[in-house]
Amino acid sequence: HVQLVESGGGAVQAGGSLRLSCAASYSDRYYCIVWFRQAPGKEREGVAAFDSDGTTYTSDSVKGRFAISKDNAKNTLYLQMNSLKPEDSGTYYCAAARSGCSVAGWTEGKFEYWGQGTQVTVS
Repeated sequence: HVQLVESGGGAVQAGGSLRLSCAASYSDRYYCIVWFRQAPGKEREGVAAFDSDGTTYTSDSVKGRFAISKDNAKNTLYLQMNSLKPEDSGTYYCAAARSGCSVAGWTEGKFEYWGQGTQVTVS
């Protein structure tokens, strides 16, 4: 059983920064963890991924502005978001897939476990 709990969302002005956290509890280390986001009226999109071997990926839409990292001691993943834009607003979710990131990709259906989401508003 996997539990994912996001935190750190909030309201920020354009150009500002936020750091989201995803506290993960699972007994198996071999998961791909992805941060997804969804804006009202838009499809959910993956923005950053952390593979079980430590490899990270970021989508083109946030490359150079967002970074994903993990604190192994706390089993917590972070999404550092800099130079935020209004179009970054939405609900951010972390999700876990038993398959590696090369298999799961950004495909929602391949992620078995989801957190409840945290809201980010950029004005």
